[in-house]
Amino acid sequence: MSRIVLRFGLLGVVAFATLVVLSRDVVSQGAQIERGKYLVTLGGCNDCHTPGYFFGKPDMARFLGGSEVGFEIPGLGVFHGPNLTPDQDTGLGKWSTEEIVAAITKGQRPDGRVLAPIMPWHALANLTRDDVLAIATFLRSLPPVKNKVPGPFGPSEKPTSFVMKIVPPEAATPAGPPPK
Repeated sequence: MSRIVLRFGLLGVVAFATLVVLSRDVVSQGAQIERGKYLVTLGGCNDCHTPGYFFGKPDMARFLGGSEVGFEIPGLGVFHGPNLTPDQDTGLGKWSTEEIVAAITKGQRPDGRVLAPIMPWHALANLTRDDVLAIATFLRSLPPVKNKVPGPFGPSEKPTSFVMKIVPPEAATPAGPPPK
């Protein structure tokens, strides 16, 4: 009988230890997601990557689901803020954590294409490894949004959506008086 008690006692200790480790990992991942959310918010990722943001009405149901407004950079083309949700077809769903990290800190997509200069990856390259992993974990935790953004469009291609242009001062037109 004492062997049975010992076996069940030992089994109970192992089960308890396993639960402690698993719950610690869940708490740790939750903290990492919260840190990532904080960094994404502070970094203004919402601005370029959420539909409706540039029209003054961000669609928070499609938070970070990709913008319908592109940036035109003279000589380079037009680039839309892509879908950062884990959608398998139109977002980051097929990207590994390391591929997301490389895009954030090196400006490079898995297919080798360098991200447009409007993406501030040079500044984000200064993030700590823990912070960039927290961002990747947060992005993976988002609900997937199916939204294929237009482009990118080369300098001689015609964009199919709204565009914000970066122009030299002499090419800028006055906006007129502010609304009253």
